[in-house]
Amino acid sequence: MPKLYFKHGTMGCSKSAQALMCRFNYIQKGYYVLLIKPSIDTRDNENGVSYVKSRIGLKAECITFSPTESIMELYEKHKHECDVIIVDECQFATKKQIEDLRDIATFVPVICYGLKTNFKTELFEGSKRLIELADSITELKSICKCGHKSIINARMVDGKPVTDGEEVVIGGDETYEAMCYDCFKKLKGE
Repeated sequence: MPKLYFKHGTMGCSKSAQALMCRFNYIQKGYYVLLIKPSIDTRDNENGVSYVKSRIGLKAECITFSPTESIMELYEKHKHECDVIIVDECQFATKKQIEDLRDIATFVPVICYGLKTNFKTELFEGSKRLIELADSITELKSICKCGHKSIINARMVDGKPVTDGEEVVIGGDETYEAMCYDCFKKLKGE
Protein backbone atom coordinates (compact mmCIF):
# COMPACT_ATOMS: atom_id res chain seq x y z
CA MET A 1 0.00 0.00 0.00
CA PRO A 2 1.44 3.43 -0.95
CA LYS A 3 2.38 5.85 1.83
CA LEU A 4 3.45 9.44 2.38
CA TYR A 5 7.00 9.58 3.74
CA PHE A 6 8.81 12.57 5.27
CA LYS A 7 12.58 12.29 5.61
CA HIS A 8 14.01 15.39 7.27
CA GLY A 9 17.27 16.63 8.66
CA THR A 10 19.48 19.67 8.98
CA MET A 11 21.56 21.19 6.20
CA GLY A 12 24.24 18.83 4.95
CA CYS A 13 22.69 15.58 6.23
CA SER A 14 22.47 14.11 2.70
CA LYS A 15 18.76 14.69 2.03
CA SER A 16 19.24 15.37 -1.69
CA ALA A 17 21.82 12.58 -2.03
CA GLN A 18 19.42 10.14 -0.42
CA ALA A 19 16.56 11.35 -2.63
CA LEU A 20 18.72 10.72 -5.70
CA MET A 21 19.84 7.30 -4.45
CA CYS A 22 16.21 6.39 -3.77
CA ARG A 23 15.32 7.53 -7.31
CA PHE A 24 18.14 5.39 -8.75
CA ASN A 25 16.96 2.34 -6.83
CA TYR A 26 13.40 2.66 -8.16
CA ILE A 27 14.61 3.24 -11.73
CA GLN A 28 16.98 0.28 -11.51
CA LYS A 29 13.98 -1.91 -10.61
CA GLY A 30 12.01 -0.64 -13.62
CA TYR A 31 9.78 1.94 -11.94
CA TYR A 32 8.97 5.38 -13.33
CA VAL A 33 9.94 8.13 -10.90
CA LEU A 34 8.54 11.65 -10.92
CA LEU A 35 11.28 13.78 -9.33
CA ILE A 36 10.02 17.23 -8.34
CA LYS A 37 11.02 20.23 -6.26
CA PRO A 38 9.63 23.71 -5.51
CA SER A 39 10.64 26.35 -8.06
CA ILE A 40 11.86 28.61 -5.25
CA ASP A 41 15.02 26.45 -5.13
CA THR A 42 16.93 27.89 -8.08
CA ARG A 43 20.44 26.81 -7.02
CA ASP A 44 20.81 23.96 -9.47
CA ASN A 45 19.17 25.33 -12.61
CA GLU A 46 21.30 25.20 -15.76
CA ASN A 47 20.28 26.56 -19.15
CA GLY A 48 16.59 26.52 -18.28
CA VAL A 49 16.69 22.97 -16.89
CA SER A 50 16.12 22.26 -13.19
CA TYR A 51 18.05 19.63 -11.28
CA VAL A 52 18.18 18.03 -7.88
CA LYS A 53 21.85 18.06 -7.00
CA SER A 54 23.69 16.87 -3.91
CA ARG A 55 26.86 18.21 -2.36
CA ILE A 56 28.63 14.94 -3.24
CA GLY A 57 27.96 15.42 -6.94
CA LEU A 58 24.88 13.29 -7.63
CA LYS A 59 22.45 15.06 -9.95
CA ALA A 60 19.22 14.40 -11.86
CA GLU A 61 16.83 16.49 -13.91
CA CYS A 62 13.57 17.32 -12.16
CA ILE A 63 10.28 19.13 -12.64
CA THR A 64 9.68 22.25 -10.56
CA PHE A 65 6.39 23.56 -9.19
CA SER A 66 5.48 27.08 -8.12
CA PRO A 67 3.73 27.96 -4.82
CA THR A 68 0.45 28.46 -6.68
CA GLU A 69 0.64 25.28 -8.75
CA SER A 70 -1.57 22.28 -7.98
CA ILE A 71 0.47 19.16 -7.26
CA MET A 72 -2.61 17.10 -8.03
CA GLU A 73 -2.76 18.63 -11.53
CA LEU A 74 0.98 17.98 -11.94
CA TYR A 75 0.43 14.35 -10.95
CA GLU A 76 -2.57 14.00 -13.29
CA LYS A 77 -0.41 15.29 -16.15
CA HIS A 78 2.35 12.74 -15.45
CA LYS A 79 0.50 9.82 -13.84
CA HIS A 80 0.91 7.59 -16.90
CA GLU A 81 4.67 7.72 -16.25
CA CYS A 82 4.64 7.80 -12.46
CA ASP A 83 5.05 4.83 -10.14
CA VAL A 84 6.52 6.91 -7.32
CA ILE A 85 6.97 10.61 -6.55
CA ILE A 86 10.12 11.92 -4.90
CA VAL A 87 10.05 15.52 -3.65
CA ASP A 88 13.24 17.39 -2.76
CA GLU A 89 13.17 20.60 -0.69
CA CYS A 90 9.61 19.76 0.41
CA GLN A 91 9.75 22.32 3.21
CA PHE A 92 9.03 24.99 0.57
CA ALA A 93 5.74 23.35 -0.48
CA THR A 94 2.53 24.97 0.69
CA LYS A 95 0.03 23.39 3.06
CA LYS A 96 -2.31 22.69 0.11
CA GLN A 97 0.49 21.12 -1.93
CA ILE A 98 1.32 18.76 0.96
CA GLU A 99 -2.37 17.89 1.19
CA ASP A 100 -2.28 17.07 -2.55
CA LEU A 101 0.73 14.81 -1.93
CA ARG A 102 -1.20 13.13 0.90
CA ASP A 103 -4.08 12.40 -1.50
CA ILE A 104 -1.71 11.18 -4.23
CA ALA A 105 -0.12 8.79 -1.71
CA THR A 106 -3.30 6.70 -1.91
CA PHE A 107 -2.21 5.78 -5.47
CA VAL A 108 1.61 5.82 -5.46
CA PRO A 109 4.33 6.16 -2.83
CA VAL A 110 5.31 9.79 -2.17
CA ILE A 111 8.72 10.31 -0.56
CA CYS A 112 9.49 13.85 0.64
CA TYR A 113 12.95 15.08 1.64
CA GLY A 114 13.55 18.41 3.33
CA LEU A 115 14.35 20.57 6.30
CA LYS A 116 12.07 20.47 9.32
CA THR A 117 12.82 23.96 10.66
CA ASN A 118 14.02 27.30 9.32
CA PHE A 119 16.92 29.40 10.62
CA LYS A 120 14.60 30.85 13.29
CA THR A 121 14.15 27.29 14.65
CA GLU A 122 10.48 27.31 13.55
CA LEU A 123 8.72 24.73 11.40
CA PHE A 124 8.42 25.45 7.69
CA GLU A 125 4.80 25.38 6.44
CA GLY A 126 5.40 22.30 4.28
CA SER A 127 7.28 20.44 7.00
CA LYS A 128 4.61 21.21 9.59
CA ARG A 129 1.90 19.75 7.36
CA LEU A 130 4.04 16.69 6.60
CA ILE A 131 4.52 16.06 10.33
CA GLU A 132 0.75 16.22 10.68
CA LEU A 133 -0.07 13.96 7.69
CA ALA A 134 2.85 11.64 6.87
CA ASP A 135 2.55 7.89 7.39
CA SER A 136 6.27 7.66 8.11
CA ILE A 137 8.64 10.32 9.50
CA THR A 138 12.37 9.67 9.52
CA GLU A 139 15.12 11.91 10.80
CA LEU A 140 18.32 11.93 8.75
CA LYS A 141 20.99 12.72 11.29
CA SER A 142 24.04 14.95 10.93
CA ILE A 143 26.52 16.39 13.37
CA CYS A 144 27.62 19.79 14.62
CA LYS A 145 31.30 20.82 14.52
CA CYS A 146 31.48 19.83 18.21
CA GLY A 147 30.38 16.27 17.37
CA HIS A 148 26.88 16.41 18.86
CA LYS A 149 23.76 15.88 16.76
CA SER A 150 22.79 18.96 14.76
CA ILE A 151 19.22 20.22 15.10
CA ILE A 152 19.57 23.88 14.04
CA ASN A 153 19.91 25.26 10.49
CA ALA A 154 21.76 28.42 11.49
CA ARG A 155 21.92 31.29 9.01
CA MET A 156 25.38 32.75 9.50
CA VAL A 157 26.36 36.41 9.11
CA ASP A 158 29.92 37.42 10.03
CA GLY A 159 30.45 34.14 11.89
CA LYS A 160 27.35 34.50 14.05
CA PRO A 161 23.89 32.95 13.73
CA VAL A 162 21.05 35.38 13.02
CA THR A 163 17.35 34.89 13.72
CA ASP A 164 15.89 37.92 11.93
CA GLY A 165 15.13 38.29 8.24
CA GLU A 166 13.18 36.64 5.45
CA GLU A 167 12.29 33.02 6.07
CA VAL A 168 13.72 31.86 2.76
CA VAL A 169 17.19 32.80 1.58
CA ILE A 170 18.42 30.15 -0.83
CA GLY A 171 21.97 29.11 -0.04
CA GLY A 172 24.26 26.32 0.99
CA ASP A 173 27.39 26.01 3.10
CA GLU A 174 28.26 29.66 2.42
CA THR A 175 25.05 30.82 4.16
CA TYR A 176 23.98 28.10 6.60
CA GLU A 177 25.59 25.86 9.17
CA ALA A 178 24.02 22.86 10.85
CA MET A 179 24.72 22.88 14.58
CA CYS A 180 23.58 21.61 17.95
CA TYR A 181 21.50 23.82 20.22
CA ASP A 182 24.35 24.48 22.68
CA CYS A 183 26.71 25.74 19.96
CA PHE A 184 23.87 27.83 18.49
CA LYS A 185 23.25 29.52 21.86
CA LYS A 186 26.99 30.07 22.49
CA LEU A 187 27.60 31.62 19.07
CA LYS A 188 24.58 33.89 19.56
CA GLY A 189 26.17 35.06 22.82
CA GLU A 190 23.40 33.73 25.06
